[in-house]
Amino acid sequence: MNGIKGFFGRPGIIVKRELKSYFATPLGYIFILIFLLMSAFVTFEMGSFFARGQADLQSFFNFQALLYVLLAPALAMRLWAEERNSGTIELLLTLPITTFDAVLGKFIAAWVFSGLALALTFPLWLTVIYLGSPDNGVIAASYAGSWLMAGAFLALGSCMSALTRNQVIAFVLTITLCLLFVLLGMPPVLKFFYAWLPAHMTDLIANLSLMTHFQAISRGVLDLRDLLFFAGFIAIWLLATKIIIDLKKSN
Repeated sequence: MNGIKGFFGRPGIIVKRELKSYFATPLGYIFILIFLLMSAFVTFEMGSFFARGQADLQSFFNFQALLYVLLAPALAMRLWAEERNSGTIELLLTLPITTFDAVLGKFIAAWVFSGLALALTFPLWLTVIYLGSPDNGVIAASYAGSWLMAGAFLALGSCMSALTRNQVIAFVLTITLCLLFVLLGMPPVLKFFYAWLPAHMTDLIANLSLMTHFQAISRGVLDLRDLLFFAGFIAIWLLATKIIIDLKKSN
């Protein structure tokens, strides 16, 4: 029991430290404000919320991947690049924690922060409840899927941030890979692969897309395969982050 408590307690040190840093400067508030403004824009303008005449949030969730491709890299790029550039990574790793504790703690803090930004879009949910009788189960599942997708992007971004001390490079690498893992599930891309690959290979490529699994969840079905995909995706990138930090630490 003490071992379990210790495991969750060690990353908790980093979680508290990181969450405080998000609100110690205006940057955290600016990020949340931009996320909320962009969420409103894609919902009401790009998603034609009122013109659709339906009491649901599809006009919001259809653009979730776009929002995260643009904003998650901005949140993730500082996770390790800033620590390395300022030289505080050595101080961080002298704390009574393991490297993976630090990786996990930083990721959880960023994920919680993104979850807070997502939760603050609740007026959109209240709006559709006021305007009609939405399927609240589908909306709740879509929010869960959205948060899982945010976690996947942040885990990937954490790895890219660990690769370099330059935040701009980390941002560019993250946004490129995030876009790739979204586009893999798009019909035009799949059509290209269907033209020269066997169907089962193309289906495998489609299953690597974050968008494919998010869309499945946003239909209101929490399939174990989709949940395991996101869990595995996050775990792989966090493990890669840990390996990169250990390699750079030993050099």
